[in-house]
Amino acid sequence: MPKTLNWGILGTGSIATKFAIGLSKAKYGKLFATGSRSAAKAEEFAKKHGGKAYGSYEELLADPQVEAVYISTPHPHHAEWAIKAAEAKKHILCEKPIGLNHAEAMVIVEAARVNNVFLMEAFMYRCHPQTKKLVELLKNKALGEIRVIQAAFSFNAGFSQESRLFKNSLAGGGILDVGCYCISMSRLIAGVANGKDFIEPLEVKSLGHFTETGVDGWSAAILKFPGDILAEVSTGVQVNQQNVVRIYGSEGSIELTSPWFCDGKILLTKAGKTGEIDYDKSENLYGIEADTAANYIKELKAVSPAMTPEDSLGNMKTLDQWRTGFNFFYDCEKAGAEIATADRRPLLARKTNRMKYGEVPGINKKISRIVMGSMMDGSVSSRVTAHLLFDEFFRYGGNCFDTAHIYGGGISDLALGQWIKNRNIREKVVILAKGAHTPACNPKDLKLQFFESLDRMKTPYVDLYMLHRDNPLIPVAEFIEVLNELKEKGFLRAFGGSNWSIARIEEANKYAKGKNKTGFSAISNNFSLAALVEPVWAGCISSSDEESKKWFEKNQFPLFSWSSQAAGFFSGRADPKDRSDKDLVKSWYREDNFKKLERAKELAKKKSVQPVTIAAAYVLAQKFPIYALIGPRSPFEMAGTMAALDLELTQAEIKWLNLEN
Repeated sequence: MPKTLNWGILGTGSIATKFAIGLSKAKYGKLFATGSRSAAKAEEFAKKHGGKAYGSYEELLADPQVEAVYISTPHPHHAEWAIKAAEAKKHILCEKPIGLNHAEAMVIVEAARVNNVFLMEAFMYRCHPQTKKLVELLKNKALGEIRVIQAAFSFNAGFSQESRLFKNSLAGGGILDVGCYCISMSRLIAGVANGKDFIEPLEVKSLGHFTETGVDGWSAAILKFPGDILAEVSTGVQVNQQNVVRIYGSEGSIELTSPWFCDGKILLTKAGKTGEIDYDKSENLYGIEADTAANYIKELKAVSPAMTPEDSLGNMKTLDQWRTGFNFFYDCEKAGAEIATADRRPLLARKTNRMKYGEVPGINKKISRIVMGSMMDGSVSSRVTAHLLFDEFFRYGGNCFDTAHIYGGGISDLALGQWIKNRNIREKVVILAKGAHTPACNPKDLKLQFFESLDRMKTPYVDLYMLHRDNPLIPVAEFIEVLNELKEKGFLRAFGGSNWSIARIEEANKYAKGKNKTGFSAISNNFSLAALVEPVWAGCISSSDEESKKWFEKNQFPLFSWSSQAAGFFSGRADPKDRSDKDLVKSWYREDNFKKLERAKELAKKKSVQPVTIAAAYVLAQKFPIYALIGPRSPFEMAGTMAALDLELTQAEIKWLNLEN
């Protein structure tokens, strides 16, 4: 039997009241304390529902007797208080949506993992017997093959600029408030149909109507899942709909008349006949939710159909896609916005960070041996993702960031520059910028792109500038002359070549020495445990071969290795049977690389780390100054890489990983 949990509630709004009432009916939980930004509100809430009253959230989290917290604050504050609750070692039930976007959700999930606490997103219907009965019916093929899902959740609240439902600053609108239910239900149903707990859509198409405050008044989306399952979802805060879920299969249909509050009917129709399916309606919806958390505290996550952290991450990603489909961005997500740290604290490197640093001639700053990439897409949370991942990298002691004129058509330059400005840390970071990509690889275009990148980033200089490609038709002298001109005018501190051959670098530096000018200070070519089979992009060069390694060792020449972890090959995304990622297959799928992957997994298990940690440690263990460029997609992946800073591989292990014995 689970022990009775002492719960603390952060917030005193209507949903907090519902949860407090639910706790009074729960088997394994009791309300121990309530925290509010207003002492008077906390005291009033405590008088009605019991427990202590705290005039701040911090005071509640500092109470050692509070074991678990229910976060019922407005959407934009979920990340801050979930992270702070995790750091206070409190188990967490966070009201939906778990964050504003997938980026915030990732940071919350990582905080819970690092601090070893339970985390569940509060979709109460997912814990109820009605949903469990639905899953049972679908698993037993009551409808045959599932083909179409219809889910709606909306209401008409009129319009008020003062209401949280319409405030852009409070992440108002229908999608995050109630549309998230429709997405979570669709992903659950499609998942069961595919033999899984949940599954992600292959495509999301959407349209919506904006209110004058820039939030969605009503919206609809079509989702396509594996197995050609289609889901129609709709939501809104300015329209009443029939809030039901209907599932159509090859042999019948199911309708949930009250899918979200679980007090209606399950109607099963087959062969023209409709019958009602029984389920337990006796327990309180929020009490069951609290008991679900109590039941799985020791496991640190619930069991489906209740929400797991992985389920929440997928749900937020799909919600991002829904919003992106009709260009719905909150003001805090837009270009130029003041994107705060997730925990709302000043950005500082952790005192416990173990980052290793090196030096490059011409740059008067130490440079982290791990370099953060900034290649981005145009998704709804890409800018927020960049900010929050950059924050996490900086906290690890990382200070070098890689960008390029061509990345995302300028999005990466803009995002990096915006982050540096928002955090006010220009002199604390090293910018590795690149330009003059083919076919614009010539001195004239080099200067044009260089100054465009400076303007995008709003910086007067870059620390290290790399020619993104080489153009053998242009004499090295022309490149050396223009790069020295930029250096002499203070626009860059040092320069080098990305995807340049050793022979061309030697030729360029020989010319520079003869003219008493500055030569190339570094190279940025591929280097990784996995051998590059075929470049994703034309003109790319790898330096992982033995001859190149000997040259770098002899000359002790700095190498900034892109795809240092083989573009996610060691992160769990590579499987010989899975060929869905065409770029990964094209560049890294080869028999010897999969042998290296298996050895990396074996060594990782022995050392209690991730395979990606082994891949990073291999790069950092080389006998020449090497800087590993990484592009983690999540804080979890970043943590795996950073663990390599504590891992010293022996020469015997390096040879074994490289299939040399």
